Amino acid sequence: MARHQNIRNLDYEAELEEYGAFSDEEEEELSPEDQVRMREGTAQVLEALGVEAHKVTKAQIEESLWHYFWDVDKTITYLISKYIDPPKKPAKTAPPKVAPKQDAATASASRESFAHLFRDLPWGNIPPERQAVLIPPPQLPGGLLGGSGAPPKMSKLQQLAAARKKKAEGKSASEDVEQTQVKMTELTVNDNQASKENRPLAGLFGKRVKTSETTAQGRIPLTMAEPTRPEIPQAQAPEVTPSLHQEEAPVEPEPVVAPPKAQPSAFASTLFGPLSDSPKRKPREVFELPYMAISSYSPDAFGKPSPDDVVLAAQAKVATAGKKSANVQNKKGSSSADGVTNQVNQLKIDDTPLPKSRNLNVLSEFEKQKGKKTASFVVVGHVDAGKSTMMGRLLLDLNVVDQRTVDKLRKEAEKIGKTSFALAWVLDQRHEERSRGVTIDIATNRFETETTSFTILDAPGHRDFIPNMIAGASQADFAILVIDASTGAFESGLKGQTREHSLLIRSMGVSRIIVAVNKLDTVNWSQERFDEIKHQVSGFLTATGFQPKNIAFVPVSGLHGDNLVRKTADPAASWYTGNTLVEELEASEPSARALAKPLRMTISEVMRTPQSPISITGRIDAGSLQMGDALLVQPSGEKAYVKSLQVDDGEPADWAVAGQNVILHLSNIDAMHVRVGDIVCDPAKPIQCVDTFTLKALAFDILMPMQVDVHRGRLHAAGKIEAIDAILDKVTGKVTKKKPMIVKPGTVSRVRVTLHSKVPLEAGQRVVLRSGGQTVAAGLLE
Repeated sequence: MARHQNIRNLDYEAELEEYGAFSDEEEEELSPEDQVRMREGTAQVLEALGVEAHKVTKAQIEESLWHYFWDVDKTITYLISKYIDPPKKPAKTAPPKVAPKQDAATASASRESFAHLFRDLPWGNIPPERQAVLIPPPQLPGGLLGGSGAPPKMSKLQQLAAARKKKAEGKSASEDVEQTQVKMTELTVNDNQASKENRPLAGLFGKRVKTSETTAQGRIPLTMAEPTRPEIPQAQAPEVTPSLHQEEAPVEPEPVVAPPKAQPSAFASTLFGPLSDSPKRKPREVFELPYMAISSYSPDAFGKPSPDDVVLAAQAKVATAGKKSANVQNKKGSSSADGVTNQVNQLKIDDTPLPKSRNLNVLSEFEKQKGKKTASFVVVGHVDAGKSTMMGRLLLDLNVVDQRTVDKLRKEAEKIGKTSFALAWVLDQRHEERSRGVTIDIATNRFETETTSFTILDAPGHRDFIPNMIAGASQADFAILVIDASTGAFESGLKGQTREHSLLIRSMGVSRIIVAVNKLDTVNWSQERFDEIKHQVSGFLTATGFQPKNIAFVPVSGLHGDNLVRKTADPAASWYTGNTLVEELEASEPSARALAKPLRMTISEVMRTPQSPISITGRIDAGSLQMGDALLVQPSGEKAYVKSLQVDDGEPADWAVAGQNVILHLSNIDAMHVRVGDIVCDPAKPIQCVDTFTLKALAFDILMPMQVDVHRGRLHAAGKIEAIDAILDKVTGKVTKKKPMIVKPGTVSRVRVTLHSKVPLEAGQRVVLRSGGQTVAAGLLE
């Protein structure tokens, strides 16, 4: 917030208009000087190009001159290389294809015969123990995934096409068989050529072993007609290496069950003899798998309905039978037990618990009550101004906290070297707050005087915890601004959170403020120092919006308790004859209560208590409630019921009204639907959830369309300033300027904000806009 005065008073509108920022209009034309230079440069370029000038346009010349800042030479070079004589790209030529070279070995190998290729393979001479057994893949009974395994249904057109295809295949197969039989009659098989047994076969089987050897081994002899090609001499015939069967004595092989074989073709019958020579074997139809040997295996596991299908069918059957019997009994007017049971099953019972409300007239009960008035105040100020210490001393002097508790806290503070923080620890009870020596969250406590019951809201002073300070200020009726009077501390605080806190509490609707000039004993109760601080702060608060009659100044010493509950006895402070801090609090009137409006309550804390799994605390902003009432939690939209409630003093009560801090013990709602910052409202008149709203805002910093964080009490939502509609007059509220580009600090404007998610907001609520860790605006929803 502390910025140079010249920057804050800068006329942003004039600067933006001078440089044409944020302007949607077209670019301005060239100045007269630039136009003259452009004409001269264009003429020089045209004269230099000569006969090639017709290849470029005037616009291209002007664009090049503007780009090169009227450099004629560079412009001519660019135009020639770009438009007049651009460089040509070299054409790509495919490399010539080179035919692969063949060596002599490859050429000779390509001319080898089949007999030479298969010279090492004894065709037809494989022993039985080395023959492969081909087993067809198993087919599970009942199909792959169960069921009947029947083929899918076909249409009439598909059936006709299948029949034609089958007929054509049968016809072609019969023709092939007939042709094969005709050719087989022409073949001749000569079995009496015994003299040629030891001669090798020619052609494909030119490298086979002798038939005499194969006969000795129980194999089938192969005989064919002699080819016309010349014979290979007997001496050149390759010798066959004797196998293991040749070295040993011939032993009859054990009977081996032959695998199923297909019907031999005519060519196979010619080469290897008739099928009767080989043993016959009945083909297997079912092939077992490893899991079929398990006793629990059932091949028809998927052929029957599943257990779920059986149960569903039974339930459907019972339901159908029940409906039929109910209809019959209704027609007959029977009052049997079955008919009554069916009718009871059709009834729908609302299991929502009914609230046990006493149906009290809360407003009349509140008017009849003759008790102390209630008020809440927030304590704000710069960090280390002594806010928590002053409130701890105030509670000690009022006997809310006994001396024994303070002594215990002082011993604990001495262990970590923070003896002076003992009174502050009365309110700062979190471990992190005590170790760091700063207040982090809102600390609450209560005390009573003869006329009023007060609730203390001790707000943090550090700039990092401003959102928590906003939450405390939204629940307060008036505020205490604590200022450190020691040398140099007041000046630094005025540039820091002292100014920001003052702006925030005024923006949140607080109109009464008490300025406690703390630590005045460190300057020997100097009246001059007090008057100096009073003069500067008064002018600042008046400019912020506080009326002079609602501003009070009290010189105090929070550590020693001077002028808090009783007046100081120090002679150096005899010049002050005004009220003490407690007397000023009693003289302050709380703000008006919105008792007749619909219920509105902001949730400050969600906790679990012995009374209920879900308990919430907060201050009732408007309306009233009583035990047993139905409540609606927004934005979740879930309904809950008030199981019991407690008011300011923690005592159980039957009802509560606006302005009171209550603890509500809820029922019939889940914890996931209740969060800090949610709104509890009347189900008959709920608060609406919106993601876009219009705000009448006071700018603390420069405003423009930008990302912001929206704060309302404990609620924190991310959003964006979409547009600034107008600037308004502070006094009359009239529009002074429409759609400005920016808003200067201290100006009232109407802005439109869009949120990333819907939150409960309505007209009349006060919100704060922050951006980059700084408070930029605050205002009222329209």
